[in-house]
Amino acid sequence: MKVKTKLLLGVGTLFLMIVALAAIGSFYINKSKNDTKNILVANYNSLIYSKKMIQALDDFKNPAAAAEFERNLKLEGNNLTEKGEKEAWISLKNHYFEYRENASAEKEVAIRNALGDIMGQNMDAIQRKSDIAIATSENAYVWILALGTFCFLVATTLLFNIPHAISSPISALTKSIAQIARRNYSERLNLPVGGEFGQLAGAFNIMAQKLEEYESSNLKQQVINKKRVETLIENMHDPVIGLDQEGKIVFINDEALKVSGLVKMDVLGKTASHIAIDNDLIREILQREKSASEKSMKIYADARESYFDLDVVPISFTETGQNNVVNAGKVLILRNITRYKELEQAKTNFIATISHELKTPISAIKLGAQLLKNETFGHLTPQQKDLVEGIEGDGQRLLNITGELLNMAQVESGNISLKIADCSVQELIEKAVQNNGALASDKNITLAAECGGTDRTVRADFDKTVWVLNNFISNAIKYSPAGGRIVISAGEYAEAVRFTVQDFGIGISEEHHSQLFNRYFKVPADNQPGTGLGLAISRDFIEGMGGTIGVESKKGEGSKFWFELVQL
Repeated sequence: MKVKTKLLLGVGTLFLMIVALAAIGSFYINKSKNDTKNILVANYNSLIYSKKMIQALDDFKNPAAAAEFERNLKLEGNNLTEKGEKEAWISLKNHYFEYRENASAEKEVAIRNALGDIMGQNMDAIQRKSDIAIATSENAYVWILALGTFCFLVATTLLFNIPHAISSPISALTKSIAQIARRNYSERLNLPVGGEFGQLAGAFNIMAQKLEEYESSNLKQQVINKKRVETLIENMHDPVIGLDQEGKIVFINDEALKVSGLVKMDVLGKTASHIAIDNDLIREILQREKSASEKSMKIYADARESYFDLDVVPISFTETGQNNVVNAGKVLILRNITRYKELEQAKTNFIATISHELKTPISAIKLGAQLLKNETFGHLTPQQKDLVEGIEGDGQRLLNITGELLNMAQVESGNISLKIADCSVQELIEKAVQNNGALASDKNITLAAECGGTDRTVRADFDKTVWVLNNFISNAIKYSPAGGRIVISAGEYAEAVRFTVQDFGIGISEEHHSQLFNRYFKVPADNQPGTGLGLAISRDFIEGMGGTIGVESKKGEGSKFWFELVQL
């Protein structure tokens, strides 16, 4: 049966019973009202009329009493309601007229007997009608009680059955939907056939069956996709390790097993931290994964040293209907960069060898140019002097370039030779200013050294620190206008000494600040000669001595290059 039909039948039945109860109650109340009305009106009036006639008869000698008697006699004649009351009234009327013509005691007694007869009949009628009213009220009570009890029973039945008939299927549907949400597609909804809920159960079961079929086919597709991913991972030339959100190893390819010396069946399902207790490689991977520093590592595998970069790929997703991101684990990939390291090392060795081999002939060329300028060996024409000076200048530039290449080769190979000692800040600045004095004089630029009075001492490599200051000052000279001013200063900064070289030249746009210390970088539209290595080498030197380096500059406002070293 449909829900609508159930509701209509239940509410309709209750409505009809309420109407029936109201109708029966109204009927008996109206009937009791009419019976009571009859008692109070007709018979009561007859008794009043009779009583007044008796009073008038007692005072009959008074002319007004006769008129009062006749008036009530007439009213009684118009109020004859009981059987035999008319005959008694006619007898009363006849006796009265005879008494009025010829009054006698006998006729008075006859009148009083007639009035007694009328009063008796009405008293009997009142008693009879009172009994009828009582019986009517008793019948009304019985009928209303019976019908009310029946209505109560029906209403109680409907109260418990109709909500249950509606809520029970809804509750079952809610539970089944929750099972479907938990991917339990074998769930079926069993409801009575017919009606809306029966149709809903049928549609739900069809949906669940379709989902189960889809899940089955989708599961096959997932298995296929899983096989594809596993095949891809197994055939990767880089070691790959997969961890779940609890840090347990869920997959590891052969390359990872090879470099780590592990056995797949011994590590799957175990936490990486537990494996790391007895495995140096896993322990180092976890340490580097948590560290924000260098991710590269050197591993001895296949009877040779190999270099790897650690990539950590987090796995996360957002659940359907949710906003929070769920962590599903991570993938650790060791990218083999051995070939690139070898190529980089070969390049570094090549540059170092070439630079070293070029340095001797270039020095000889420069020395030859200096000898030619010496007039002891003869006078030179102006054109010859210009040519020799050009040769000397080119030789110096070549020496600078080869020097920078050698320094870069040392940095890249990790063989920076630092001679850390206590160095005077004042001596470092004075040496750098002295080295660049001639270059500054060529452009009429003033080099102002500001050491702050009291000399301070830092822990540094004297030559490397002077080299960095030389680089800063030569760059400042290069980008300053003729007749300008460059300030070389040193001051306490926290627990360090900050060396600063400030010029008032063209400045550098802020967008290029992050790239200034990268190798081979040159600011776009910069036409000044240079290799783009000086600042990169300066950074490696300063960081090698435990210091920091930076720049502050705005386009058109000059530049301030600085580095900090630990103060003693």
